[in-house]
Amino acid sequence: MPRFEPFRAARYALASPGDVAPLVSPPYDVFGEEERDALAASHPSNIVRVDYPVERDGAGRYDACASVLASWVADGTVRIDDSPSFTLYRMSFVDDAGRPRDTVGVIGALEVVDEGAGGVLPHERTTPKAKTDRLDLTRATQANLSPVWGLSLTAGLSALLAEPGETVARTTDAAGVVHTAERVTDPARIAGIKSAVSSSPVLIADGHHRYAISRTYRDEQRAAGGTAASDLVMTYVAELVAEQLSIAAIHRLVTGHSADEVLERIAPFYDTEAAGPVGAGTLAAMDTAGRLCLVDRDGNGTWLSPRGDAFRGIRDMDSARLEHALGDMIGAVTYQHGVHDVLARLRSGDADCAVLIRPVSLQEIRRTADTGELMPPKSTFFTPKLLTGMVWRPLRP
Repeated sequence: MPRFEPFRAARYALASPGDVAPLVSPPYDVFGEEERDALAASHPSNIVRVDYPVERDGAGRYDACASVLASWVADGTVRIDDSPSFTLYRMSFVDDAGRPRDTVGVIGALEVVDEGAGGVLPHERTTPKAKTDRLDLTRATQANLSPVWGLSLTAGLSALLAEPGETVARTTDAAGVVHTAERVTDPARIAGIKSAVSSSPVLIADGHHRYAISRTYRDEQRAAGGTAASDLVMTYVAELVAEQLSIAAIHRLVTGHSADEVLERIAPFYDTEAAGPVGAGTLAAMDTAGRLCLVDRDGNGTWLSPRGDAFRGIRDMDSARLEHALGDMIGAVTYQHGVHDVLARLRSGDADCAVLIRPVSLQEIRRTADTGELMPPKSTFFTPKLLTGMVWRPLRP
């Protein structure tokens, strides 16, 4: 089973927890350069100045990030804790169904294990993606700036995290999600959390690529005789139970094929019916009826009801069935969460049609962990996203 350790955390030096608001940002991979520039302009110490290089090109851009981070430590903008701790991370929000939710996980340092070694498990196949950006940034800054997201199979972990720690950062993001970071330094509590997480496998929910580059970085450090800190990577771990998860679908955009062409390809696998204009109520109707929705360039939908006899041997999830039905047409697929974002991209001509799918069930995620099977790429979208800058992990001694 994987090691899970507290670490000496780097945090902004704040007069009060709420002062973190202008310093944090969404994860680097969910927004573009325009928002990055706005965040950088909003405060001279916003974390994007390190986590999302302002220089688009050039060999020195990661060294510049490292210099900025070092200057923050030197001038007292950032403090590094005197002793190792865990950080509880709570989120309060209203989910897509209108239900108030409160979730909690713990940020610590999870063991970096080799692929296939067990203990830390992938849950879906990854798409090809350049890994040099995060690897180069890690090499230069010698820090884990944003956590991998893991799901623990340890029953009762949530109860261990229920008691509040020392609040060190709190902010409300643009979507109304309240993010709170709490430091845990009590030795007995640290021992209990460490033992619980380390007693069962951890399933990687988000950050597969960051976990993969941590293997590369670890191997480089071992070869160079570097610090053992690279044997671990900063990870947020929550219990794999319904009350700790909010799962959205990642829909499929299709380029190079019209809605009619897609419909012709998948016709043997789905019964179809006109759905009319796609809007806010489409996802609820899909969930109620157990179907998907094909959307054309004009935003009009066609219901897709899977034919059970056409999917023998295929996993009971929309992404797996659709991948099977599309066949070699799957190469024309890209990914987008959010119905409104899908419709906007269709209107802009970024795609020729789209297929809306339903979120993966908790039962199917658990089955993935138990059987070792992998879901198709981009099957799950865990929300809300953790903010970058609430805490990070230095890799220097």
